[in-house]
Amino acid sequence: MPAIEIGRVCVKTYGREAGRKCVIIDIVDENFVLVTGPKNISGVRRRKVNINHIEVLDAKVPINKGASDEEIEKAINAAGLTQFMRERIKISKLPAVI
Repeated sequence: MPAIEIGRVCVKTYGREAGRKCVIIDIVDENFVLVTGPKNISGVRRRKVNINHIEVLDAKVPINKGASDEEIEKAINAAGLTQFMRERIKISKLPAVI
């Protein structure tokens, strides 16, 4: 599994934005990170997320800590990942344990 680091692309696995890709822009502590889509690319707005609610991917975008949505959008376009970020991932639900 790739390391949780600034600029790493990940997929949200829980919540209303599940299946959408986002970029880690800051590490809050050992349990939480700050992510953004940005909203106009993948639909994920800037928010604090539990690391257990994301799945880290191999892709990485060269950004600085706390970068603005405009800077992240430019970096995504420069890396050629715009279409990749727009694609949604189907999250499979695990069966309930009885």
